[in-house]
Amino acid sequence: MINIRLKEVLAAKGITQKELAEVTGLRPTTISEMARNNRTTINKEHLESVMKALDVKEISEIIEYK
Repeated sequence: MINIRLKEVLAAKGITQKELAEVTGLRPTTISEMARNNRTTINKEHLESVMKALDVKEISEIIEYK
């Protein structure tokens, strides 16, 4: 199972989903679905925007395989 750890990363960095949406230009719904791990597909451009905004260097910091 692939798990998106966005909620944990946001908490660790002290950033809200709303703030992330504003910085990345992504819809708040998209950020919310990623944070709740409800997305069945992930757009690589969206993922890259999120990683840049959160200063995430390794994809394993935000996505894990269980």
